Amino acid sequence: MALSWFCVRVLCRRGPGRWGPLCRVVGRVLTSSAVARERCEALVYHKHGDPLRVIRLETLKLPQLGDSDIRAQMLAAPINPSDVNMVQGTYPILPDLPAVGGNEGVGQILEVGSKVTNLKPGDWVIPSDAGLGTWRLEAVGNMNSFSKVSNNLPLLCAATLGVNTCTAYRMLCDFETLKPGDSVIQNAANSGVGQAAIQIAKAMGLKTINVVRDRPNLQQLTDSMKSMGADYVITEEALRKPDMEELFKEVPRPLLALNGVGGKSATEILRHLMKGGTIVTYGGMAKQPVIVPVSALIFNNVKVRGFWMTQWKRDHGHDLVQEMISVLCDFIQAGKLRAPVCTKVKFQDYQTALKAATIPFTSSKQILIM
Repeated sequence: MALSWFCVRVLCRRGPGRWGPLCRVVGRVLTSSAVARERCEALVYHKHGDPLRVIRLETLKLPQLGDSDIRAQMLAAPINPSDVNMVQGTYPILPDLPAVGGNEGVGQILEVGSKVTNLKPGDWVIPSDAGLGTWRLEAVGNMNSFSKVSNNLPLLCAATLGVNTCTAYRMLCDFETLKPGDSVIQNAANSGVGQAAIQIAKAMGLKTINVVRDRPNLQQLTDSMKSMGADYVITEEALRKPDMEELFKEVPRPLLALNGVGGKSATEILRHLMKGGTIVTYGGMAKQPVIVPVSALIFNNVKVRGFWMTQWKRDHGHDLVQEMISVLCDFIQAGKLRAPVCTKVKFQDYQTALKAATIPFTSSKQILIM
């Protein structure tokens, strides 16, 4: 029969005798456990470059738990394009090196500091800001660095909630006053942001025109996107054809365009905007500038804006971030929002996930499962 820690302490206080060997063994086990709790495995890079070359699995020492800190076991974390850019050194904000990769994920609280009252062991949390380094088995940080999510959410929904889903929600809510029946056009529609925008727009009663690159499995992708609630799925090539005018006999011209590509793709979706509409750029996968025709500015009064989720969170503070997360959790629990198409990969097989995350035409997000 196993002895409780309380029983062992009592027996050891009675002196060595017959219990001496047991006390010494238990002492070594407990010391070993305490040391183990101070360390965790993480995916670390010491210099910028190709993630497959610079990311290494290492054991790190965890910081001491402060009065206002929490310690969380990471459960799952995705690999986003921005994560890859950060490792490459091309992202606008870069952590001090060496750094742990990843900015998004979900963890379960194991321990809280003495001044933490709004969170408890067992709660699920996601990072409130970029820079935590989520590709690790455990994390310690200030309680305000995390937002609480319901621990009955599907794991993949929780793991992918904090970046792409929030980005889609804010762009749909903050730039134009949209009402049911209005339409939104977006490129990169099969991206994480694009999939979230399709579902949130549908929940808001909006129509979506979704632009994707042509590919061998286009019909399969189209079917998948329509199952999420996409109204129209068209290719970049179709976007440039006169047939688009037929589409706008069925649905009003969009008041809002979401641009995650840049270059010609951005120019084309902008060209279809309603007068006075807004194009919001949140990404630039084509690595080309957004070119705005003079006629769109003068005669259509198109507004050109940009959006960065990290800055929004820093500008609006923890309470408003938590409020947004709660709204999105409600969507998930109501069955209106599901995780993007994902591929689960064991944490130790991180190189497989990193390689897959950089393959062109991949619509499946790689999720590290801890």
